[in-house]
Amino acid sequence: MKIAILAPIAWRTPPEKYGPWEQVASNITEGLVEKGYDVTLFATANSITKAKLEWACKLPYEEDKENDPKVVECLHISHLMEQAGRFDIIHNHFDFLPLSYSGLIKTPIITTIHGFSSPKMIPVYKKYNNSTSYVSISDSDRSDELDYLATIYHGLDPNNFTFRKEKENYLLYFGRIHPHKGAHAAIEIAKRAGFRLKIAGLIQDEGYFNSKIKPFIDNKNVEYLGNVGPETRDELLGGAKALLHPIFFEEPFGLSVLEAMMCGTPVIAFKRGSMPELITEGISGFLPINISEAILAIKTLDKIDPKICRDYAVKKFSLETMINNYIEAYRTVIQNRSIK
Repeated sequence: MKIAILAPIAWRTPPEKYGPWEQVASNITEGLVEKGYDVTLFATANSITKAKLEWACKLPYEEDKENDPKVVECLHISHLMEQAGRFDIIHNHFDFLPLSYSGLIKTPIITTIHGFSSPKMIPVYKKYNNSTSYVSISDSDRSDELDYLATIYHGLDPNNFTFRKEKENYLLYFGRIHPHKGAHAAIEIAKRAGFRLKIAGLIQDEGYFNSKIKPFIDNKNVEYLGNVGPETRDELLGGAKALLHPIFFEEPFGLSVLEAMMCGTPVIAFKRGSMPELITEGISGFLPINISEAILAIKTLDKIDPKICRDYAVKKFSLETMINNYIEAYRTVIQNRSIK
């Protein structure tokens, strides 16, 4: 089976720091290569992979501001589609734009829908609903207007995350700095619970950061560590008493939730979106519905065994499980296309 993986090009694959879609595309690519599949990754030229690398964009457009995102996206997608006949299947991680090629090529496309940034994009998915295959990343993120081949949860390699049984006396917020992700709520939760809070992540909304986060940063009770890479991420997640994830939107997934649990660190997340699918109460974290309940959850963190938390994450969200599920999905799509 010859597989093409189409990654986004906002960031490198895998990302040096932030870039969840690129990270998932990388995890799948490397996992397939390890199993002996013939894989070609379409990503930026500076990407790192054991697969064959094809590129039309030298640097990610979030790093090279000389690039026009729409132009390089067009070149990137067409670079794959013009040689689609080389592959048995195309795995699209680039949202809805590549679907517009699906009626022009013979190679089947399977699209992992990483979330809907706006309901305005649904008509494109609906147009190609009968000619392509969609995978949801959680049951909660499915649209009633679309058909799905499967729900496949993201998976991680446990070897990339250090288990730490003994935790330090701080709470952690790890994610992009945006009102939807609730860093301001994490500050209030930590303050009222009497814990230090460390914050790490990409500042995606400068106005929000300057007005709701920055005034509380004193490098004693609240510390902002910037947009950190894998090594610092592993250290922060492993040492935290808990990851605070007080989201204010229906989050499709949440890689940091898995990453924390892989380190044996429980997660306290507002009960919205995919969180009930990722977290089991009392085993890997808690699912409060508001700040007051989150504070109460902190008081019961000692009831969670870090080893059981990690074992839960490894069993349910391993890279191996994700790769096997995608291989099964590829075979189904290819077989269905041959029947047609």
